[in-house]
Amino acid sequence: MSGRQDQEGLPGPAPTDRQRPTGRRNAQGIRIDPEAEAEHPPRRTVISALVEHEPGVLARVSGLFSRRQFNIESLTVADTQNDDWARITVVVEEPDPGIDQIEKQLEKVVPVIHVRELADDAVTRELVVVKVDAERPHEVHAITEMYSGKTLDAGPRTITVELTGDEQKIDDAIDAYRQFGIREIARTGQTALARGETKTAVVPDHLK
Repeated sequence: MSGRQDQEGLPGPAPTDRQRPTGRRNAQGIRIDPEAEAEHPPRRTVISALVEHEPGVLARVSGLFSRRQFNIESLTVADTQNDDWARITVVVEEPDPGIDQIEKQLEKVVPVIHVRELADDAVTRELVVVKVDAERPHEVHAITEMYSGKTLDAGPRTITVELTGDEQKIDDAIDAYRQFGIREIARTGQTALARGETKTAVVPDHLK
């Protein structure tokens, strides 16, 4: 007789007959279907959600990402032109089905007003505050000026600077400061709006 029976008498396959799972595991330990991954490679994109400004909304949104194990690179929340609304900007790296799922799941969260993936030409910015050693203050100042930054604090041992720009500019600036010895970095993550006349969010008439 092929297979085996466990101690309760229930039939089951022998260990050598069992199918072995394939595919790598992601950072959360979840196994990824190799066929699905090959068909839909991960890509990086920005998703913007307009939400009603009320207590607990950020916890609901971040809880959604945690439960679904989405690969989130940054999440920012900011005020909008309306005091009753807030804008959540999320940078994700997921295959297309995962990006679609993020949008669909966000749309179900109350009080989300509108969700959309922004186009590649969206206007994106982030801010970084960097604290470096002050042994070469003139060179630190030169780098800060080169990246249109601002010195926030300068002392005998440390210099703290602020820079804003797109992600590439921030990455390049941080690399330039490494030669001085970086002590601390605080980076906000991206915030974004659609370019030109395109609306970042479509608000229903009854909420305007």
